[in-house]
Amino acid sequence: MITPYKPSIFSGKESLEDFKRFISNCHYSAIVIIVDENTQKYCLPLIKAYIGKHSVICISSGEENKTINTCVEVWNQLAEKAIDRKALIINLGGGVICDMGGFIASTYKRGIDFIHIPTTLLSMCDASIGGKTGVNLSGFKNTIGLFNNPNAIVIYTDFLKTLPERQILSGCAEIIKLLLIRDSRLFIELTKTDDIIKETENLIPRAIKIKTRITNLDMREHGVRKCLNFGHTLGHAFETYFLINSPEKNILHGEAVAAGMITESWISYNKGYINESELKLISDFILKYFPKLKFDRNNFKEITAYTLKDKKNENLKINFTLLNGIGRYKINEIINANEIELALNYYLSL
Repeated sequence: MITPYKPSIFSGKESLEDFKRFISNCHYSAIVIIVDENTQKYCLPLIKAYIGKHSVICISSGEENKTINTCVEVWNQLAEKAIDRKALIINLGGGVICDMGGFIASTYKRGIDFIHIPTTLLSMCDASIGGKTGVNLSGFKNTIGLFNNPNAIVIYTDFLKTLPERQILSGCAEIIKLLLIRDSRLFIELTKTDDIIKETENLIPRAIKIKTRITNLDMREHGVRKCLNFGHTLGHAFETYFLINSPEKNILHGEAVAAGMITESWISYNKGYINESELKLISDFILKYFPKLKFDRNNFKEITAYTLKDKKNENLKINFTLLNGIGRYKINEIINANEIELALNYYLSL
């Protein structure tokens, strides 16, 4: 079957019933659900009744397991189960499962259908939407992958009840990013709330709408989709730094992006794209919810070096998306190492 360019998105109270009707009409030869130990325990029991006959493949959770070696293990299990090209893979999990499961499905026997059922706030608002699939290479984020949309995305917000507060906040970072680049009014409103977690369920539809609109315009990130990279050039560098140096104290993706948004907001300020009061508003709001990452000036060069490995770079130049005022953005901004180190210095000064 051919994966549609725009996947069906099922959300709201009837999302699982809509999902059930969708797969029953497709007549798949087999259904395989990819889970980790957490979603197998907490989420799989909630959806079994909507799927019918299926098999389960469980992988180990965590960014450190988002590798080609894990993919090989799953491909081997699919082959052992005699899964053919008319089968369906359901990715039940957070960003790691969605990214890696999409890549596994897209490459197995030159591609079979897959559906995302995101179980974290981050994956509901970000990782499941837009067709990016992939795995890390030697600690560097999503170096191996391809663009391929799922056939459907199922947003079932009751899964959020199974998550600790830290995971919810990690997803909030991606929502903050979307508002900073596309919705100044809602961002300003959000800064006046006492508890962002209480607002998450109301924010999810807006976040999905923003990301879907952008990715539908530019599936392969040749232009406007690059705006979604705000906070991610340095965010991914932070993520890689902690993954390599402190794997036992891994930071979450959203925590890295939160720090990335502060540092990249400072670069935007240094370029004259936002003013001092906007920089302070962004920094204070993010630090209200996200504790500062622990590194020092001796780590600046190492963190900066990781930005050189970013897949968005061109011609060995470090390519950033910056803010051009709250709610607007500038893409393809070339930033040098000195500017990055000054931004890191600003972050440590807060």
